[in-house]
Amino acid sequence: MRTILSIFILTIFVGKVQAQLNDYKYIVVPTRFDSFKQQNQHSTSTLVKYLFVKKGFNVVYDDALPDELYANRCLGLTVRLDDNSTMFSTKCTLVLVDCRGTEVFVTQEGKSKLKVFKEAYTESITKAFSSFDTVAYNYNGRGETQEPVTVSFKNDVKTLKDSYTGQNPVVQQKATIDEQSYKNLEPVASDYTKKETSKVTEQVATTEEQLYKSKEPEESDMVKETAATVEAVDATEISSSQVLYAQEISNGYQLVDSTPKIVLKIFNTAVPDVYTAKVEKGNGVVYKKDGKWFFEYYVGEEQTVKELNIKF
Repeated sequence: MRTILSIFILTIFVGKVQAQLNDYKYIVVPTRFDSFKQQNQHSTSTLVKYLFVKKGFNVVYDDALPDELYANRCLGLTVRLDDNSTMFSTKCTLVLVDCRGTEVFVTQEGKSKLKVFKEAYTESITKAFSSFDTVAYNYNGRGETQEPVTVSFKNDVKTLKDSYTGQNPVVQQKATIDEQSYKNLEPVASDYTKKETSKVTEQVATTEEQLYKSKEPEESDMVKETAATVEAVDATEISSSQVLYAQEISNGYQLVDSTPKIVLKIFNTAVPDVYTAKVEKGNGVVYKKDGKWFFEYYVGEEQTVKELNIKF
């Protein structure tokens, strides 16, 4: 009896989720997920698009929206990748978010213990996507006031330097959804992605009208960093509330405030989203956890952890 009841409840849940997804015409895949610094890092964007296309969804990249979706973002759901990876395993969850920021669908967490990042993310994302195995998507046209627009995927991607070399035997992206293939794909480079966006100092308050202007840090008498010279900072002077902008240097990033003044320098490690930092009388570690950045260091024998507001 309990088994029958469980199956009945699961059937109702799956049917409800499927009905919700059928209300949306497009799935929008970011060319760069928030967890990564580079576009299509570890081939995550092209892999996610391939999986949705294979399932029958109408998928576009966020820098190549069709006119009707550009005019009405509520026709589509945007994919968010929640990366909960640790030093020992890669963990990913896919979340579909509507135009109001409401989570419409959340997959199970996919896990991988593979050591190579590209293979690990491929395995974990594929496992997470298995949550769609019971979903039979069929767009119902709800909310449209005009004739459906035929979207062509021809030439929407190019070859990637960081190409996916998985086991899928297909090589090119074709025009129709039923013939979509995935291998060696790259999101289309738009005018926006070609512009340098790493130097940020001025931001308009509203999310609809963000404006960035480049401003180099002011010259000072500070000795330039060499392999043997790293400036130590007084960690107690760093405020958890101040916004720090990450500017790339040869072996990591320098974090500057809006003055701009260099507040802290962090240096690359072999672990993603984990950096070392030089502080007075010791060393610190800057790392990402649950989508937030933290600065952990010791003052004498006392451990201190601060949350940092870093904009990459």
